[in-house]
Parts: sequence; C-alpha cells; structure tokens
Amino acid sequence: MSLNVEHLEHTANTLEEAISRLNSTSVDDTVLYDLFRNAAIKSFELSLETTGKLLRKALKFYVGSPREIDRLVFNDLFRYANRHALLSEEEVERWLSYRENRNTTAHDYGVNFAEETLTILPEYLSDLRALAKKLQEVFNYAETD
Repeated sequence: MSLNVEHLEHTANTLEEAISRLNSTSVDDTVLYDLFRNAAIKSFELSLETTGKLLRKALKFYVGSPREIDRLVFNDLFRYANRHALLSEEEVERWLSYRENRNTTAHDYGVNFAEETLTILPEYLSDLRALAKKLQEVFNYAETD
C-alpha cells in the first residue's frame, strides 16, 4: 500500500473553496454565510486531524522504533517534525497555534470565535499545502528506498 496525501489535498481544496464562497457571500445572507463558514471550519478541523495522522506515518521513517512515534501526542509530532527538518521552528509554532485554535473551536460554538478562526485560515491553508508537499516527498522517498 503506497502512502499519499490525496485525502489531505482534497481537504485543502474543500477548505479553499469554502473560504472562496464565504468571501463572496454577504453576511446579510445569514443561511448561506453560516453554511460556508461552518464548512470552512469543519474543513479546517478535518485537515488538521488528517495532517496529524499523516505526519505520524511520515515520522516513522525517521526513527528506529515506530512505537516511539505512536506514543507521541499531537503537539509532539510537530516538534519531532522540526527535529527531522520537515518543519521550521516558526512553522511548528504556527501548527501548535492551529491545534490550540481547533481545540477551542471544538468547545466554543460561539459566532465570535468562529469568526476569529476564519482569520487564520488563509495562512493555515498555505501551511497545509506546504506540509502536504513535504509529506508526499517523504512517502515517495520511502517507496523507492
């Protein structure tokens, strides 16, 4: 079974489309605006979880014991990614802030918080696409090795 980032790329495309539709929808059109806002936030959450799972798989190629990676909590996966030059320190900090935002989103269903989350999505989308590319490179290399 080959590892790939197709599902992650699909979630990125869905997020991008939701952001685009949201930006072209009037706030006065409350039902459509809420629909696209909710789709964007859900795509953010799904892509973040998918990223963690794929990063865990990629990091197993860098360590002697895959169980070491299995024991890591989500945030530590990103710290390990920095150790293995998959992410810079600045990128790790951004990913940790995305995770913190996602955790708060999961417990706060308020409109104000949802609107705050929308402000981070363009940068998140850029980081998501960059990491997906790096992960695919790791998977491609592992297949040829």
